[in-house]
Amino acid sequence: MIAARVAAVALAAAALSACAVVPKAGPEPLPSARPASPVPPSAAPPVLTAPTALTLGVRAGPPVSALGLTAEGARAALAAFRVSCQSAVKRNDSSGLTMPADWAVPCGAAPSWPDGDAAGFFAAQFETATVGEGKAFATGYYEPEIAGSRTPAPGYAVPVYRRPLDLVEADLGLFSDQWKGKKIRGRVQDGKLVPYPDRGAIEDGALAGRGLEIAWAADPVEFFFLQVQGSGRLRLPDGQVMRIGYDGQNGRDYVGIGALMRERGLLEPGKGSMQGIMEWLRAHPEEGRAIMRENKSFVFFRELTGAGPLGALGLPVTGRASVAADPAFVPLGAPVWLALDRSEASGLWVAQDTGGAIKGPNRFDTFWGAGEDARRIAGGMSGRGEAWLLLPKGVLARIGGGDGRTAARR
Repeated sequence: MIAARVAAVALAAAALSACAVVPKAGPEPLPSARPASPVPPSAAPPVLTAPTALTLGVRAGPPVSALGLTAEGARAALAAFRVSCQSAVKRNDSSGLTMPADWAVPCGAAPSWPDGDAAGFFAAQFETATVGEGKAFATGYYEPEIAGSRTPAPGYAVPVYRRPLDLVEADLGLFSDQWKGKKIRGRVQDGKLVPYPDRGAIEDGALAGRGLEIAWAADPVEFFFLQVQGSGRLRLPDGQVMRIGYDGQNGRDYVGIGALMRERGLLEPGKGSMQGIMEWLRAHPEEGRAIMRENKSFVFFRELTGAGPLGALGLPVTGRASVAADPAFVPLGAPVWLALDRSEASGLWVAQDTGGAIKGPNRFDTFWGAGEDARRIAGGMSGRGEAWLLLPKGVLARIGGGDGRTAARR
């Protein structure tokens, strides 16, 4: 049945390119290189491709030994990097910077490298590179824990849905090079691909009665922010914990309600953190429900067992060591050095996750783990500064950026 739906998507996707989901967050797409003179009407139009780190350009940065790695930060990053190696040595890098073979040497050395000399590992195995201007912006996320139940019960009325079988995804790049990097999600109706129900429709019962519920949450505001985080824990009535992780999204644009509330003057100065937003939503339940519905994106979950939570690589992420990034500009699995105006977020991280709002060069989302301290830091995190990628030695020379000049491929 799914294969038939996917085939129908293939037929409908070309006609729906104008509906391709383009996240609102992040910088505007970079202009593609075009000829200075007008293109004659008879000439074929240039192929438009999504920007990447390679097309934007990279240049060599300072030696790793000059970054100021701390022993504790390097040790945590080395542990996270070892996990990433399972994927880095075999996955395609959509940033265009690395190839699986580039990771063979550092990943081969990482398992036996002494933890006490973790800073020496990164200095020996990596070189730094700046993507574009290198100006970084970082937010934070965490693994929330909220009240929930595996079965419907009084006080637990917010359904937690698994991914529906009729939600299909089309990679538009399979149909034309000009749509590379663009995907669209929806459902097939009467042989056509149509948008999937948005948050409001789902909350009003669009998925009810289909047996998709894996749990029920107690608080709609807490669950809304768990969806924003993409994973979390449900504290069950008997005290046990059920861990849930991202299992897809309905294809609708993500809208950050904090920005909307600030634009409308709803938040008092100093109340723009996640905690301040939640306070306002609780104090204004009807208006708050309407504002949350302006974020039409809805996230589906699956129960996780074993280590977690899991990042975009399908591997566990680590609090205070893992960071989400845009894979078009950062090779997933790569270490990243952040020098920000927020000291707690400055240091060495490993790119192991992605996010719907984490788009563009040098845009990062730092992961802080679980618990109240993680919630506090992540909820108020907004840091600006500079970023350097740590790439396996030899990569810059291969792509043309080893001499410090911009290595753009346009």
